[in-house]
Amino acid sequence: MKFASLFTKAPSHQRFAYNPRFYDSKKEEMEERERRIKSELDAAQGKPEDLSRQHSRIAGSFQAARKRSKTASEPNAAVLRSVILICLVLFLMAFITWGKAALYGLFILIPVYVYLKFKK
Repeated sequence: MKFASLFTKAPSHQRFAYNPRFYDSKKEEMEERERRIKSELDAAQGKPEDLSRQHSRIAGSFQAARKRSKTASEPNAAVLRSVILICLVLFLMAFITWGKAALYGLFILIPVYVYLKFKK
């Protein structure tokens, strides 16, 4: 008998619920065109624009701006990890070669790097 099974519950049976969805791009484009034409006709006749449509357009523009700014400002995580790993390996090699002098050099380089980074 397993000791860990005394304190945990056995998982219960769960059914797999799969509801297939179908996507028709032509139908969706046609419905979007119809909505746009209908709103243009309403605007030409002087009817006020639907507030929910205006809300979705504003929300969509905010989401698009967030995606653009996030991809441009964030550095690639894999590149950052690689740079950190290379720096650690180089420091380890320098420490093995020169001993404590490499450690003192690192203690001098870190404040210089921080100063140059935040100087802007």
